[in-house]
This record gives sequence, structure tokens and C-alpha cells, in this order.
Amino acid sequence: MIDVGTSVTIQKKIVEEDTALNYGSGKLETLLATPSLVALMIEAAVNAVDHRLPEGMITVGRKMEIVHEKPTGIGATVSVKVEVKDFDGAKIVFDMIAYDEIGMIGRGTHERIIVNKNALLERTMSRAEKLKNMDF
Repeated sequence: MIDVGTSVTIQKKIVEEDTALNYGSGKLETLLATPSLVALMIEAAVNAVDHRLPEGMITVGRKMEIVHEKPTGIGATVSVKVEVKDFDGAKIVFDMIAYDEIGMIGRGTHERIIVNKNALLERTMSRAEKLKNMDF
């Protein structure tokens, strides 16, 4: 199913929608936003493992720790490599590294849990029903 050492690398050219300004970060209108970097890391992790799961099963993010070390501007291509560091049958831990054409820009770890998609959606609906009667 999922082997330690499994890895995937994805790439994305940075555009205006990826910038810090787009995410509400002041006047950094040409620099890659940390939330955009995180989204790329999550996408890479999902691409590495979800297609290997049985029908009806998916992974969901549980924990992430990253360091966004270097700035990257619009027009640069960011590559994100994730590698399965640990797998216990339900929990998958990834090592992640991100780099542009010049070098490393970020790194971290990400934990995902394997869940039944339909069961997760049912639990979500149940929680939503409980909210209907709450007065905020």
C-alpha cells in the first residue's frame, strides 16, 4: 500500500494569486505567501499517497510544521518534494522540502491520517446538524 521512502515532486510557477498580498500580508505584492507554500506541500503529499489507497479511503491533514526560509517572487518555479518518512497503517508522516531555481526556500513535516471519506462526511453532517440549534 504505502511504503516508507515513497516520494513525489510537484512544481508550480508563482503567479499573483500565490503572493502574500493576496493572502492579506501587507505590501508584499510580489512574494510567495507562506499559505500558498503550505498548499503546495499538502498537494504533493496527497499526490504521493491517495491514489494508493483502497476505494473510498482518503487522507486528511492532521498536523504540519514548516519553516519558510527564503523569499520567492512571481515568475519563479517552486518545486516541492515530499517523502514518506513513517507509516503505521493509519498515520503517514512526510518530510517536505521546497526550492526554487536558486535553492531551498522551505522545509518541514506533515502528518496525514487515512479515513473513510463517506464516514467523514457523515460525521461532518452530524456536527452541522448540532449547530442548527445553537444560539451564537
